[in-house]
Amino acid sequence: MKKILLVTFFGLFSLSAFSQTTITFHQSNLPFLGVNYQFGERFIPEFRLGTDTSLEDISAELAANYIFKKTDRFEFYGGAGLRVGYFDGIVVPVGLNIYPFEQKDFGFHIEGAPVLVFEGNSIFRGSFGIRYRFIKN
Repeated sequence: MKKILLVTFFGLFSLSAFSQTTITFHQSNLPFLGVNYQFGERFIPEFRLGTDTSLEDISAELAANYIFKKTDRFEFYGGAGLRVGYFDGIVVPVGLNIYPFEQKDFGFHIEGAPVLVFEGNSIFRGSFGIRYRFIKN
């Protein structure tokens, strides 16, 4: 039992050693803000909060994204998540993060995401925006 606890503790510690927080803004017909915390090199769970013009239309999303391809200039990712609020459904984001500057804390992104609505018509949301990473030294 002690071995399992030690392996779990050091496993979680090693993940946090490579983690970083990012904030994003997505501009689209359904704009939203996102906050994510990257675990390791590939896994990025993200909490998103969106509204159009009225706070009555607010929605929340939780998406689990995975980076499929990564270079020093871009990251190609995809994932799945759940959306609740103004309309409820499953969201399937696929996107590209681009870091064109020498310092890799500020970048841009584009994303396409079908939203499979539980009650009503499903939609396709395309977005673009900016992102800022709080890079640990």
